[in-house]
Amino acid sequence: MIRVLKYVALDILKNKIIIAYTIMLALFAWSAFSLEDNESKGVLTVLNIVLLTVPLVSILFSTIYIYNSSEFIELLISNPVNRGMVWKALFIGLSLSMVTAYIVGVGIPLLLFANFATAIMMVATGIMLSMIFVSVAFLCSMFTRDKAKGIGVSIMLWLYFALLFDGIVLFLFFQFADYPIEKIVVILSALSPVDLSRILILLKLDVSAMLGFSGAIFQNYFGSNWGLVLSFALLGLWIAVPFAISLRKFKKKDL
Repeated sequence: MIRVLKYVALDILKNKIIIAYTIMLALFAWSAFSLEDNESKGVLTVLNIVLLTVPLVSILFSTIYIYNSSEFIELLISNPVNRGMVWKALFIGLSLSMVTAYIVGVGIPLLLFANFATAIMMVATGIMLSMIFVSVAFLCSMFTRDKAKGIGVSIMLWLYFALLFDGIVLFLFFQFADYPIEKIVVILSALSPVDLSRILILLKLDVSAMLGFSGAIFQNYFGSNWGLVLSFALLGLWIAVPFAISLRKFKKKDL
């Protein structure tokens, strides 16, 4: 497993797309803090970029990489190697590469310019988001052999989590504003890793007042230490569950 992991990680880190991704994140982050005179504005600018870019690149690059590595995977499992170890090595290698790119591109500027607690929270949520969408990409690749369909499913899932989910939650909130649906809205928000990450960082920035009445609700549920533990546990489940399903399918799949 270690040899496979080392090969995958080195192969991806040398990939021009990952290098370009790291440079792009760094340019956005350094520019945001250089152009904004207020730390919170800079963090919010970086946050908006991260919540769209990190999930998109993580899920799209990982899906394409898995499909392009199909012959390499078949070669590996034709040897007396445990299938589960191969799949885990691929996942860890891809995750390490995406996380490294994020830390170098966004983590360093955040630690230099932002409040330390806010920077740590944003780095942690960015790492979790990278791993979550790598995990979702592994699941997408197991549902179809067709590369185009797999990439299409990945893009649709990114659109759903990054854009459509917010619209659905806002629609429910306004349509049923006369009813006590605050707890339902909180539960729905917790079901989206992108939304949950956004809420955690906004609360850490102490701008929950910008969210109005819902901000007070989120502060009540996610602002405490137990709320943070629960939030990161939910993000951890978003990593573990899709990968566990993909691992199970991979072990049974006829390649």
